[in-house]
Amino acid sequence: MTPAHLPQVAELSVATEQVKFVGTMEELLVNIDDKLHPHVILDGNTVVGFFLIDTQYGHRYDFAHPEALGLRAFFIDHHHQGKGYAKRAVLALKAFLLSAYPGFDQIYLTVNCKNPAARHCYQQGGFIDTHELYLGGAAGPQHIMRMVL
Repeated sequence: MTPAHLPQVAELSVATEQVKFVGTMEELLVNIDDKLHPHVILDGNTVVGFFLIDTQYGHRYDFAHPEALGLRAFFIDHHHQGKGYAKRAVLALKAFLLSAYPGFDQIYLTVNCKNPAARHCYQQGGFIDTHELYLGGAAGPQHIMRMVL
């Protein structure tokens, strides 16, 4: 994400029933720092989605390898859902991370148990369900998933 993306990023949102899984853009943007990096998903020059890469994820969560990245707040704007953007973005994620974060060899995420479509999308993109649950989420239990880079 560059400063030029900010006007479009500020307009991103998810459906009301999805906010509990992702949060609002205001909530996400205030947490960005030198360890939590914002990224956009583009279709040409149009921002269609957003995600965060947490370089301290493995130090924040006991279930993750200490030197692992974390994928957080991954979503496609509600106006662009159902067009295959999420699947294509997850499929491209591994190559992107290998290039942008060469010092890391795996990435983790958690996905709410009430969000089977997202879990399936992550599995199609190469994430493996660890068959463990993270119970610290505000919206209930979450599947812990991991991908080797």
